[in-house]
Amino acid sequence: MARRRLRSSTVMLGGMGVLAATLTSCGSEPDERCVDPVTYEVLPDYECDDDGSGRHYYGGSVRSGKVSGGSYDKSAVDSGGFGSSGSGGG
Repeated sequence: MARRRLRSSTVMLGGMGVLAATLTSCGSEPDERCVDPVTYEVLPDYECDDDGSGRHYYGGSVRSGKVSGGSYDKSAVDSGGFGSSGSGGG
């Protein structure tokens, strides 16, 4: 049975597609969570609806159910793309 060899340009183009998809998926938007504005505890998404008590919080990290290192202001948070630290002011 004859083996088929892939040309190097085919392999390279496939690799470039994977690289482009990876860089694009690195995140163009910061993480968005629903948070209690007093305790900073993460709440279910429905709590951030019009009649809920939560507020949207962007970026940061969650430890023991509480957020830190982000902001309520989406524009103040780095979007977390390639080469960013992913943290923002609060």
